[in-house]
Parts: sequence; structure tokens; C-alpha cells
Amino acid sequence: MKFGDTIQSADWKKEKHIPVIELPDVISAGKPFSVTVSVGKEIPHPNTTGHHIKWIDVYFKPESDKFIHEVAHFDFTAHAESTKGDNEGSVLTEPIVTFWMTVKEPGTLIALELCNIHGVWESSAEITLAE
Repeated sequence: MKFGDTIQSADWKKEKHIPVIELPDVISAGKPFSVTVSVGKEIPHPNTTGHHIKWIDVYFKPESDKFIHEVAHFDFTAHAESTKGDNEGSVLTEPIVTFWMTVKEPGTLIALELCNIHGVWESSAEITLAE
């Protein structure tokens, strides 16, 4: 078995685990643009001590390259843990991130996320450049 065989995917409008990638419709080569990745956009994902998103990774695969490049890694480490009990903690991270990036050519943005119970899920979005 390979790691890739364990990655799951589905339509984010029907599955709460899919990372949703939002980016501008028009992107210019060499100019910064914002990317937001969230989990549970249409169907909320539980965010509790026992069931939560641990991390989101983002990769870019340029159209002209064989390999992907890691763009960002985000850990979500506060899950309302407390000595008072599960879900009693004073802080809880939400699986939503926004960052800026720059590309020189078109390609594919790939997001992976890890649910502590249901494994790794992925989605992708095409990046096309303005002419």
C-alpha cells in the first residue's frame, strides 16, 4: 500500500472533510494573491477535543514541472482540552487559514487536511494566469 492510496476526496458541498480552496479568478504572474483554505465550509466539521482537524498542507504543482512544491503547513493545536474535561478548555482553533503567495506560471494548488478520526482528505484548484 502507498500513502496516496489512503487519501480521500469528494465534493466539498456534500462532505465535511474536504479542504475548500478559495482564490481570485484572475491571477497575474509574479504578483501576490490571497488563498483561503477551510474545512467544513458547506457542512460544518466537528471541532471538539475528540474530533477535529489537526493540520492543513498546501502544495503547488507548476504546469511545466513534474514535482510539487510545498507552499504552507498549518497546525491546529488547541482543541478545547482542559483539566476540567474534554471541550472545557478556553481556546479552540478553527480550520481556516488565509495566506498570500506568488506564482510565475499556471498550475494546480493542492490542499490536504488531516482529521484525527477520518484520515487525510484532499482537493485541488487550477491556477490560470491573466494574459
